[in-house]
Amino acid sequence: MADRPQAPRPTGAGPRYSAMSSDHPLITLGTIALVVACLYWGRAVFIPIALAGLLTFLLSPLVNALYYRRLGRPAAVLVVVFAALCVAGTVGWAVTRQLGALASELPRYRDNIHQRIADIRGLGTGGSVQSVQQTLKEVVREIEKGGGPPPKPGRDAPAPVTVEPPTSPLSHLPRLFDALAAAGVVLVLVIFMLLEQHELRDRLIRLIGPRRVTVTTRALDETEARISRYLLMQSIVNGSLGFTFGLVLFLLGVPYAALWGFLLAALRFIPYVGAPVAALLPITIALAVFPGWTRPLAAFGAFVALECIANVALEPWLYGQSAGISQVALLVAVLFWTWLWGPIGLLLATPLTVCLIVLSKHLPALGFLIVLMGDEPVLEPRARYYQRLLARDQDGAAKIVEEYLKVNAPETLYDEVLLPALYYANLDGQRDQIEAGDSEFVVEATWDILEELTQNERFVEEIAKPDAGKADTRPLLLMCPARDRADEVALGMLEDLVPVAHYRVENVGVPLLTSEVTQLVAERQPAVLCIGSVGPGGVSHIRHLCKRVRARCPDLKLVAGRWALEEDSDERRELTDAGADRVALSILESQRYLAELGLLTAPPPRQPEEENPSVSTAPALPR
Repeated sequence: MADRPQAPRPTGAGPRYSAMSSDHPLITLGTIALVVACLYWGRAVFIPIALAGLLTFLLSPLVNALYYRRLGRPAAVLVVVFAALCVAGTVGWAVTRQLGALASELPRYRDNIHQRIADIRGLGTGGSVQSVQQTLKEVVREIEKGGGPPPKPGRDAPAPVTVEPPTSPLSHLPRLFDALAAAGVVLVLVIFMLLEQHELRDRLIRLIGPRRVTVTTRALDETEARISRYLLMQSIVNGSLGFTFGLVLFLLGVPYAALWGFLLAALRFIPYVGAPVAALLPITIALAVFPGWTRPLAAFGAFVALECIANVALEPWLYGQSAGISQVALLVAVLFWTWLWGPIGLLLATPLTVCLIVLSKHLPALGFLIVLMGDEPVLEPRARYYQRLLARDQDGAAKIVEEYLKVNAPETLYDEVLLPALYYANLDGQRDQIEAGDSEFVVEATWDILEELTQNERFVEEIAKPDAGKADTRPLLLMCPARDRADEVALGMLEDLVPVAHYRVENVGVPLLTSEVTQLVAERQPAVLCIGSVGPGGVSHIRHLCKRVRARCPDLKLVAGRWALEEDSDERRELTDAGADRVALSILESQRYLAELGLLTAPPPRQPEEENPSVSTAPALPR
């Protein structure tokens, strides 16, 4: 007999990853710590390379477009880089000039600024705020009394005197030279990376190994596609928000509205920090320009509304799918790269994390990063459903069922989600891994969810009830659980899928003794008997029932539902030898068998009375 699977495995829709694929977790952790240390101490080298790589991803589509049009790669690179420098220089010059003009106009709004400061100070007078301030002053005064009077300048201690040398513009030259040198290095790296893009890829493939050319090519293509798609989606969202925010500021009359819209669109590329910084400037200008509070508050409200729309609706839908990173993992990655590389790490957090995710997908030793940071589900719906029931969270389990039905056919729900939970509960109960109360809760909660599903039109096929005084001529289908309540719940699932146009169904419900089942079959004379059992175990119960019923009713159509997660040919053959006409290993297979038997045993068409007046119009139940 085949071995049963462990219950349940934490698998997802994609490849399976272990939490730590290496046989020596300490070696893996030590390697990660060494890599992090090298990235930290060698940031002067790695930061320009990372920036150049990001710019290469941005510019390579344009270079390839020109190169494929017979321009030549060096010429295409020079044209694209020169155009990018012109655009960046023009935008920087315009922004600097606008900010300079704004700084020259700020003294005109000095009175409004003083009024705002006075209003803010006025908030602290009277009421609870003033009481708190007074209490703090008294506490400080008592502390000073306990520690002795502070030294007075001129008597107890001389007043400290500090002499600061006058600042010179030349003192900033070293920092300016460092920034220009770093920018020059990045520019040169970008040019050479674009020129030798295919050569660098070939060298990387040769370094990893020619035998892994397929895996390396797929990893590089996926990295480029994900980063490009992420940057495209982010550009669309940021541009839309910047344009809308600038339009709102223009309608409110805030000076330089186009500048503030552009800054919001540009600074939103910095995760979590750029948007508040970009909105703080126009709101502060609105406070300085306008005498009242209405327009500044309107600008603040517009920014909050736009950010809520972006964070709740747009970014989780676009960013998560395009980058392949969960939102919590992205926030942790932002904190990590900011700690490692400072503001540059904040800007490069998302692209670098995408590279790590793609690399982890193709390297088994780093597969745990996919589980921790990826946006793909790491548990199948069946495992998530069973886990929620083990936690006694029936509402959460029902929510998983609703989510499953949004993207899957309703008919597959039973075999893919509900029935495996009953199987896992039986398996864990036999292994004493869960208590009897937990197993009972899984079964009863599944029954409650099943009853709710039967109210859905997708699961219930409406049929016309027979007129009063007329008998129901459909063949009788009798359902009988083999041993316990789990079998009864599984038969309830099958009952929802039975072709009701062919059968009138009677579910025995509670498990009966073998003698009671045979007696009931003899009394009710069903057209088909369906015996159901959820694995593991229970084969002996079905086999015994099949033998007794077949001996009592040799012409009865008998379907045995042996519902497990893996097919066992020995069990199927064993039940067939015991007298079962059909042995089904799933709910859908049982439904298909019953549909076939219903067609075979359907009543003959009714003949007109005037043509065959002697023929009875009530067909006998098929046997």
